[in-house]
Amino acid sequence: MKSYLFAPGPTPVPEKALLRMAAPIIHHREKAFEAVFEEVREGLKYLFQTQQEVLILTSSGTGAMEAAVSNLFSKGEKVLVIRAGKFGERWGELSEAFGLDPVYLDFPWGEPADPARVSEALSSQPDIRGVLIQASETSTGVMHPIQEIAAITSKRDDVVLIVDGITAVGVFPMPMDAWGIDVVITGSQKALMLPPGLAFVSLSEKAWKKAESTDTSTYYFDLKKYLASAGKNQTPYTPAIALVFGLHEILKMIRQEGLEEVFARHHRLADATREAVKAMGLELFPKFSPSDALTAVRVPESIDGLALKKAFLDRYGITVAGGQNQVKGKIIRIAHLGYFDSLDMFQVIAALEMCLYQMGYPVTLGSGLSVLAQKLA
Repeated sequence: MKSYLFAPGPTPVPEKALLRMAAPIIHHREKAFEAVFEEVREGLKYLFQTQQEVLILTSSGTGAMEAAVSNLFSKGEKVLVIRAGKFGERWGELSEAFGLDPVYLDFPWGEPADPARVSEALSSQPDIRGVLIQASETSTGVMHPIQEIAAITSKRDDVVLIVDGITAVGVFPMPMDAWGIDVVITGSQKALMLPPGLAFVSLSEKAWKKAESTDTSTYYFDLKKYLASAGKNQTPYTPAIALVFGLHEILKMIRQEGLEEVFARHHRLADATREAVKAMGLELFPKFSPSDALTAVRVPESIDGLALKKAFLDRYGITVAGGQNQVKGKIIRIAHLGYFDSLDMFQVIAALEMCLYQMGYPVTLGSGLSVLAQKLA
């Protein structure tokens, strides 16, 4: 049986990148590596839509989240943590681990953050020095209003906005410089279409200035070291050389397609998938503002959500994601970020219809597929 990835990370890897990563390893302190790294640096700036350096860490995306917290804040500093899903909670866990004073602004799972409440929190507690949020909350399939929140924080010289863009960068527009976002983070295994192992973080001038005043100690994730090395087309420690080669290929693919078309493709697939799911009589988990990275679907009450996820894998070799924490067994999450096209979505929607039909749910076979065809024709 063939295997198919439809979870929101890791995502499928293009053949070009796989072949490039299979090339013989070269030494990372030689000119040949530096030439590749220089092109990668420029490609990442294009992707992040920034003039700032985009630093490459050999870690998962959580490593970049930790680096942002440890480099930008001192112990005891107050930060506003937006929690509306599992990964919003991770910002709080990191803040507590580094001795910060997190102020929690909670929203129901399945709903986006309200910029008015963010503004109110900053006004009522003027000693807050950072806002930590996701752009795309992967656990719920919700997109947060980053542009509106950035408009609030960019007016405050003493507040930095840190955005986990792990399932947002390369999926929908989030121009770092134009919107005034201070820190943007992503990981290799999402829209960058690579295996896990690389994380990326870019800081604004305001964020770098803030980093100069912190007293939190860190070694491997000291971003000043990465910035100094990047100017020499190097990293301070041994990089994941094969992944950097794959990244070089991916960034060329993204530039060839063009960012606007990349964003448009993700939106087309997301919109069609959402409409197909609704045509089957199912509900989306996000009440509004769904992310174009993935579609989170409520599992009907008559269906065991864990059994549905297992049926995808056992019967059709398809990996979809289930729910986490409080929504475990209550939702499934279907990815369409990265290396996906229209015909891929026919496959997963057909499998969803058949799994539900075989489990006794009254779905009309072809109901979702027909809508999908109309949306993508």
